[in-house]
Amino acid sequence: MDHTPTPSQTAGPFFHLGLTTARSVHEIADVAAKGEHMRIICRVLDGEGTPLNDAMIEIWQADAEGKYNHSDDPRGKTSDPHCTGFGRLGTDQNGTCIFETIKPGRVPTDQGGFQAPHLNISVFARGILQRLATRMYFSEDPCNAEDPVLALVPQDRKGTLMAHPDPADPQAWRFDIRLCGDGETVFFDI
Repeated sequence: MDHTPTPSQTAGPFFHLGLTTARSVHEIADVAAKGEHMRIICRVLDGEGTPLNDAMIEIWQADAEGKYNHSDDPRGKTSDPHCTGFGRLGTDQNGTCIFETIKPGRVPTDQGGFQAPHLNISVFARGILQRLATRMYFSEDPCNAEDPVLALVPQDRKGTLMAHPDPADPQAWRFDIRLCGDGETVFFDI
C-alpha cells in the first residue's frame, strides 16, 4: 500500500468573512482606562515588503499596572475594568490595522524580576498553517534591557520586535510585522 501525504490546508484568506463588526475588537482599553493612552498601528508585510490585505492580528496585553484581565493571572489584584487586554482586527488594503489601547505595565517573571512593557501578538495569514506568535516592545524603553524574553533574541534581530513612535501622531506607535525575508520579525515557538 502506498501512503501519499495529502496537501495541508492553509489558514485563510477567509479572515475578513469572519471578522464582522461584532467580532472585530479595535479598542483594547477605553478612554476611562488608567495609563498612557495610545494607538498601535500594525502593518503586516510579506517577504518582498508587500502589505498583506487579508491577515488578522490578535493582541493580548496587561493593563497599566501589569495585570492581565484573566482568571489565571496569579496575582490577587483586580485588573482595570476599562482594559480588556484583548484586540483582534483584520488588515486593510494597506496591510494595516489600528488598535486603541494603553501602554501595558511591567509583568512579573517567575524569578522575581519584571518584563518590559510589551504586547503579545498572534498573526494569522494566508499560507500560514499555525498562528505566528511574537511580541511588540517599545523602542528606547529602558526596561527592555531587563526583559528576560527579549534577552533570548540575538542582538541583530531585536529591532524586529520594536515599535517606534509615529512622527505624524504623538499618540501612535508603528509596528511592522515582516513574515519572511530580510528583516523577518522574530517569532516564538510556543
